[in-house]
Amino acid sequence: MIYLETERLIIRDYTKNDAEEYSRLMADEQVMYYLQDIRHHSRQESEEDFKKILLDMQKEDRHRYFLHMQKKATKEQIGSIGYTVTNITPVGKMVHLGYFTYPKFWGCGYVTEALKKVMEFAFLTDGVYRITTGCLKENRGSERVMQKCGLIKEAEHVDYEWHDGKMKTRMEYRMLKRDWESMA
Repeated sequence: MIYLETERLIIRDYTKNDAEEYSRLMADEQVMYYLQDIRHHSRQESEEDFKKILLDMQKEDRHRYFLHMQKKATKEQIGSIGYTVTNITPVGKMVHLGYFTYPKFWGCGYVTEALKKVMEFAFLTDGVYRITTGCLKENRGSERVMQKCGLIKEAEHVDYEWHDGKMKTRMEYRMLKRDWESMA
């Protein structure tokens, strides 16, 4: 089981007791505004996805690392952060990372703190070689988190994604293990 701590956060694997919080987070319109393709629209959808997460955690060749973020002091759920293994190469895992939090925690530095810890875990413990992530250009807060964590901008895809009734530009970032090691 993954259990990480920062100064203010606990970042850990989900447990069966987190089902309700997970469902509420995944169905929240504001939280999932930029992630409409994975937003849940029913309790049943959340329950089915949550079961998959719990089952994947038990596999030796785990591919989904979705972690519960909570405030250390109060145990209040902040959001979720993690990655999906997209490929395994001789030099290490290639993963796509994502995160989302409740609006009341935006701008508090929690995601930056969590992302730094998750990258440390990925590169030092989990054999990750390359992390990719991205966001819509208008999602300045998310892009700023990537920049503060040292991720490197790789692409700006103009009119790349249909979102909220119009075409929008997507920003793509990456971190290689050697880039991370040179920062650390």
